[in-house]
Amino acid sequence: MIRHPAFAVEPWRIREDALDLDVLAQTESIFALANGHIGLRGNLDEGEPSGMPGTYLNSVYDLRPLAYVEPGYGYPESGQTVINVTNGKLIRLLVDDEPFDIRYGRLTGHERILDLRAGTLERRAEWTSPAGQMVRVTSVRLVSFTQRSVAAISYEVEPVGNAARIVVQSELIANEPLPAPPFTTDPRGTAAMEAPLLSEEFSCRDLRAKLVHRTKNSGLGVAAAMDHVIEGPPGTEADCESAPDTGRVTVTTRLAAGQRLRIVKFLAYGWSRHRSRQALSDQVLAALKAACKTGWDGLLAEQRAYLDEFWEGADVELRGDDEVQQAVRFGLFHILQAAARGEDRPIPAKGLTGPGYDGHAFWDTEAFVLPLLTRTMPAAAASALRWRHSTLPIALERARVLGLEGAAFPWRTIDGHECSGYWPAGTAAFHINADIADAVVRYVHATDDDDFERETGLDLLVHTARLWRSLGYTDTQGRFRIDGVTGPDEYSALADNNVFTNLMAEQNLRTAADACARHPERAAELGVAADEPSAWRSAAEAMFIPYDERLGVHPQSEGFTEHEVWDFAATPPDHYPLLLHYHYFDLYRKQVVKQPDLVHAMLLRTDVFTDEQKARNFDYYERITVRDSSLSAGTQAVIAAEVGQTDLAYDYLGESALLDLHDLEHNTRDGVHIAALAGAWIALVAGFGGLRPRGDSLCFAPRLPAGIDRLVFNLIYRKRRLRITTTHASAVYEPRDGEPMENSHHGLLFTFTAARPVSWPIPPAPARPRPSQPPGREPAPRRFRNGSEQPG
Repeated sequence: MIRHPAFAVEPWRIREDALDLDVLAQTESIFALANGHIGLRGNLDEGEPSGMPGTYLNSVYDLRPLAYVEPGYGYPESGQTVINVTNGKLIRLLVDDEPFDIRYGRLTGHERILDLRAGTLERRAEWTSPAGQMVRVTSVRLVSFTQRSVAAISYEVEPVGNAARIVVQSELIANEPLPAPPFTTDPRGTAAMEAPLLSEEFSCRDLRAKLVHRTKNSGLGVAAAMDHVIEGPPGTEADCESAPDTGRVTVTTRLAAGQRLRIVKFLAYGWSRHRSRQALSDQVLAALKAACKTGWDGLLAEQRAYLDEFWEGADVELRGDDEVQQAVRFGLFHILQAAARGEDRPIPAKGLTGPGYDGHAFWDTEAFVLPLLTRTMPAAAASALRWRHSTLPIALERARVLGLEGAAFPWRTIDGHECSGYWPAGTAAFHINADIADAVVRYVHATDDDDFERETGLDLLVHTARLWRSLGYTDTQGRFRIDGVTGPDEYSALADNNVFTNLMAEQNLRTAADACARHPERAAELGVAADEPSAWRSAAEAMFIPYDERLGVHPQSEGFTEHEVWDFAATPPDHYPLLLHYHYFDLYRKQVVKQPDLVHAMLLRTDVFTDEQKARNFDYYERITVRDSSLSAGTQAVIAAEVGQTDLAYDYLGESALLDLHDLEHNTRDGVHIAALAGAWIALVAGFGGLRPRGDSLCFAPRLPAGIDRLVFNLIYRKRRLRITTTHASAVYEPRDGEPMENSHHGLLFTFTAARPVSWPIPPAPARPRPSQPPGREPAPRRFRNGSEQPG
C-alpha cells in the first residue's frame, strides 16, 4: 500500500509530528528550501538515512549522450541533466562516540516544520543512543531570499540527564552517491549522473572550507564554501581539514546536562560557464563574509521581512477549507522559491526541489507559472522571459536545422538546446513558441512595461511569428493550416490543425504585428520588412479553426472527433497512467486525452468561444480526459467554474492543490510539481474569481462553490495593488493604491479608486447537469472543511 506523508493542517506551516522513513523521499521534496538560485532538498542534517540527497544550482547541469537505435536528421545529440552539486547541509553528530542515526537507538520525538512566513525549515529531535545517553537536537535551516548565494543552518545539541562527549562534523561533500532513479517509460523521465564533478581547488583554514569543481562534460565551474560561528562551554575545540571532494570542520566538547553546543553554519555557492576558477573562489568567499557579517539573526530578520512583503501582495485567503488553505500557501511558497532569485535563469518543472524531468524547463513555465508571477511578482516573470530571450540564438539555429524561418524554442531544456529525444512529444509540440509569445503579451498587458516590450518582448514576438508563417500554409480554400503538430495533449501527436496551437499561433501573429506598429524603429532593426506584419495578419485572419457541426463541439484537432473512443470500461484501474501500459501507437489514434488541450484553449482564448460552446466542449472532453498529467486539474477547475460547475471545480481544486502534500501521483519524491501548484492558484483566481484580461482592463466573474464561504486574493496590475473579496452573495473590489481603473463584474463595467471600494452582487450560476468522467477517473469529492469531514 502506498502511503502519503501526514502533516498537521495549519494555515502557515507544514508540520510533521513523527518521522516516517517510508515517505522520507517525498518529505525531502516538500521540505526543500530554495530561492531560485540555490536549492536544498529537505534531507536530514546528518545526511543518513535519505531518500534522495540533493543540492542544486539553477542551470548547473552535465551532458549525457542521447542514444537512438534509429537516428535521424535533426535529432538532438546530447541531453542535459541537473546534477547534485556540493552538499553543504551535512552536520554529523557523535554522542559518546556513537553516531546520531535515527535508525539506531531510540527516537522518542521528532518534528519538522516548514514555516511559510519565516522561510525556514525547523527540526527538533530527542534521541537516546544504544548506550542510553539522551540528547536533544534542534536545527533551523534557511536559503536566503535577500542574499542570493547564501544558505545557513543553526544547529544545537543538548544532553539530557547525564553529561556527554559531543563531536560535531560540519561538512562539504561533492560527488556523494545517489540512488538510481525509479524506472519509468515516460519520455520525460530522469537520468542518473554519477560523479559529475572534477576537483580544481580545495582549502581549509580556521573554521572555513572551500571546494571548487568543474562539471565533467558541460565545463561549468562550481564553487562552494562554508564558515562557522561556534558557541560552547570552555574547552570546546575545532579543527578543519579538506580533500578534493571534502571539506570538514570538526567541533569537540563535553557538555554537562543543561549545557548546549550551538553551531551556526554559513554556506555560499556560485557557478559560471565563463569566469575563472579564481573569480569563482573569490565570489563565494565574498558572499560568505557578507553572510557572516549579517549574522544568523540578521539573516532571519531579512528573510521574514522579504516574505512579509511577498505575502502582502500574493496571499490567497480561504474560509471554509483549512486543508486547501494550507496547500495553496504551500504552493505559493514553492513557486516563490523556484523563481524569486532566478535572475534570468529558467524555472524548472520541479523548481530546485528534486531531479525530476532532469531539471528541465517546459512550456509549463509560460502557461502556468508566469500567469501567477505576472500578477504577484512581475519582476520574476520578466526575469523568466529574459532567460527565454537569452536562448533566442539557439532557437533561431534550431529553426534553421528544421528548415523553418524564425525561432523554434525547445520543448525541454536547461540552457536553450533541445533535449527531447522523443520528437513527436518534443519537437512537434511547436505550441511552446506561441506559449512564450502569450506570456510576453500577458506580461506587457499587466505591467505596461514598454521598455521590456521594445527591448525583449518584440524579439520574441517577431521570431515566433516568423515561425508560424513558415510552418503553416494557405490551402486551396484560403484557410491557413498548421499540419502535423502536437498540442498540449500528449496522447495525440502529429495532428493537423490542433485548435489550441492554431488559436495561440493566430494570437502570436496578430500581436507581433501590433507590437511592430508600436515600435517601428526596433522592428526595422530586426529586419521586419514593410509587408511582413500584413502577411502575419493575413495568416491570422485565415487561421483554420476546425468545428464539428454534427456534434456541436470543437474537435481537439482536425478529425479528432471521428476517431474511435478509447475503451475506458475495459481499462483496469491500475493501468493508469496509460502511457505506462499502452503503446503510443494505440493512444495516438483514439479519442483519449491525457491533459486538457481544447479545454485549455478555452482558458487562454476565452474571447473566441461562446458560453454555449464552452459548456458543450467542456462536457464532451470531460468524458475522455483521464488526467494522466499533473497539469490537468487546475485547468479543468477554471472552465468548470466558468460554465457553472463550481462543485466539480472545487473537486479539481483539491486535486491540484494537494498533489504534492498528499503525493497523489506517487512521484513527489522527484520534486514538487511547480506548474500544478500554480494551477491551484489559477483555479482560485481565474476559476472562482473569474479573472480574465481584456483590452486595457480586467474582467471578473466570481462565483464560489458550496465548500468555500469566502475567497480573498491579491493582484498587481499596472503598478496598482488590488484586493478582491468574494462571498456567495457579493464581491468587493478594493484597489489599495494607484489611479482609478475600469473593470467589469459579470459583464457590468465599473470604475473604482483606492478611496472607494466597490461591491456588487453575484448572479446565480446557470443550471447544467454535472458532466461525467471516464470510469474510475472522477476527481475525489472535496469534503474537507475546517479540519473535519463533511457529507459529500
